[in-house]
Amino acid sequence: MDKKEKALQAHRAWKGKIEVISRARVENREDLSIAYTPGVAEPCLEIAKDVNLSYTYTRRSNLVAVITDGTAVLGLGDIGPEAGMPVMEGKCALFKTFAGVDAFPLCIRSKNVDEIVNTVKLISGSFGGINLEDISAPRCIEIERRLREECDIPVFHDDQHGTAVVVLASVLNALKVVGKDITKIKAVVNGAGSAGMAITRLLVSRGLKNVVMCDIYGSLYRGNPKMNREQAKLAHITNPENADGKLADVIKGADLFIGVSAPNMLTPEMIKTMAADPVVFAMANPTPEIMPDIAKKAGVRVIGTGRSDFPNQINNVLAFPGIFKGALSVRASDINDEMKLAAAEAIASIITDEELNEEYIIPDAFDKRVCDYVSRAVADAAVRTGAARI
Repeated sequence: MDKKEKALQAHRAWKGKIEVISRARVENREDLSIAYTPGVAEPCLEIAKDVNLSYTYTRRSNLVAVITDGTAVLGLGDIGPEAGMPVMEGKCALFKTFAGVDAFPLCIRSKNVDEIVNTVKLISGSFGGINLEDISAPRCIEIERRLREECDIPVFHDDQHGTAVVVLASVLNALKVVGKDITKIKAVVNGAGSAGMAITRLLVSRGLKNVVMCDIYGSLYRGNPKMNREQAKLAHITNPENADGKLADVIKGADLFIGVSAPNMLTPEMIKTMAADPVVFAMANPTPEIMPDIAKKAGVRVIGTGRSDFPNQINNVLAFPGIFKGALSVRASDINDEMKLAAAEAIASIITDEELNEEYIIPDAFDKRVCDYVSRAVADAAVRTGAARI
């Protein structure tokens, strides 16, 4: 039986990867009168006096909504909200498994930005945080921006920011291996969708000064008529020489390549034009921009991918469970850049200088230290920046 059939068989048997389990014992009339009527009226009345008590008297303090419209599900594209449900259930299972955070999938049958924003805003009082998932770009950027403005709980698009956090952690450790400074390197990010843009913004906020982004048409540069609005914003903080060229042109002399694009976009010939000891993160799935063995033969010192069957897997599960756990623990109103930077630094710090090597720059997804390191760092950053409310 191949993996596809095993997955179908497992999903048929599970009939869903999550379930609701009661935390309240209801075994007799006394239990019933406390958990439900008439006793349940008392917490209701307290919350009516102070809505913040909803965090005390309900599960809201540890509950995240995982929300999609089904327009960018994994690598499958726009397959619809119902077809996206297995992924959202899987995300909820990861929240619980890795962080002890309860999560519930909500798949919205609309592609209208206003409708999605309004729907999420109206239900946000039931949750402590919102995880947006698999929503197509550039709509996902506007949806997240508006929800962050209109909701009083953290709103986090994991495809953007979870990816960015794990990439930054990987970059910090890879640069240690090759002895380079993030403020002095040249980087190229291939793929100018939501993930590529978020990665670039976070790297810039951490000190990267020279980075060029590319899409299918070539580099993003100021005045490029083929850019969308979000790409045009990034062109003003990237590509300092305003270079207009294809990937093969702008990668010359680069120390770092980050791919969130398509299979086989990076060739050995391109790598040979990069700076000495280049670092490559080829994260297209399931087939990366270049296979690790080919990259190594071409001279790459450190290579990471999104796959579990190669060393240095860049996996969002290292970030989002701990980020939400930390944010929820201090009842954060937002997940800001400082919290994301703290998460990346925490992930990177798990690997000691003695352990760090070309094939071990990022912890394993099942490393039990990760969630605690990240959640503590995120909570501390929330307190420092005023995002914490307790």
